[in-house]
Amino acid sequence: MSRKRSGGKADTLAFDPARPEAGRLEEVVPGIRRLVLDNPGPFTCTGTCLYVVGRGDVAIIDPGPEMAGSAERLLALLPNERVRHIVITHTHRDHSPAARPLHALTGAPIIGCGPHRAARDLELGERNPLDASADRDHKPHQLMRDGDEIIGSDYRLVAVETPGHTMNHLAFAWPEKKTLFSGDHVMAWSTSIVAPPDGSMAAYMASLEKLRGRDETIYWPGHGGPVREPERYLRGIVGHRRMREMSILEHLKSGSQTIPALVELMYQGLQPALKGAAALSVFAHLEDLVGQDRVAADGGLSLTAIYHLT
Repeated sequence: MSRKRSGGKADTLAFDPARPEAGRLEEVVPGIRRLVLDNPGPFTCTGTCLYVVGRGDVAIIDPGPEMAGSAERLLALLPNERVRHIVITHTHRDHSPAARPLHALTGAPIIGCGPHRAARDLELGERNPLDASADRDHKPHQLMRDGDEIIGSDYRLVAVETPGHTMNHLAFAWPEKKTLFSGDHVMAWSTSIVAPPDGSMAAYMASLEKLRGRDETIYWPGHGGPVREPERYLRGIVGHRRMREMSILEHLKSGSQTIPALVELMYQGLQPALKGAAALSVFAHLEDLVGQDRVAADGGLSLTAIYHLT
């Protein structure tokens, strides 16, 4: 789940223009096949990217939303192959629910991230207005932690804890190929939504820093095309987020502000359908700034609080 960055709709960074089409299982590099699922939208690009890793005995990464017949259609694309692992990066409904019918058909264990959990207790009133909310029914057969491995006949996946977008988010490295399946943590088409209470801006920024200096040369994300030159790209994301933070501080210099007012100032021309997501992103930055004692919230953190510099 992510926020679109193109066409001035929201955040703007250079991105890979590759926009894979839904419905076709294609080998993107030897040993990795991608199927873009039929759930396009403003937060999912052309759809969720499901990955098939290996040949013969395979791992499925993020089988996607639960859509009628989706597991059967996937298996029809894999004749004479056996699903050995069902791997989940995080518990948003565009990534994890289809794991359950796939498990029922194949018997393969669901492994990877743990059950959905919030970063903290926080009353926001209405649920987050995003198109892919929390999958609270996710119960993995095997929970993975940082450094845990999945071993297949011709693949090895290593869990990399990357909380922030969700607090249970995992990426998966294939060390021999210098490849990272980055889920929704890092994507070429979009910056990731970080929406309290499920996400945390402080954790997200720490996870970006964690990836810097690793030796992967390409990321395969949960939506959109691949992230190439990831070290350079990560620098750009970190810089972009810091600029967004500075923009909030500059607007607060002129006086107290509400989140809706900040959204209007910072996201001029934004589609109305994306304003809820933008408000949550601004809220995540404000929460982080309050934690740094650089900003104060009258009456405590909330979407309706009045914010000012300390």
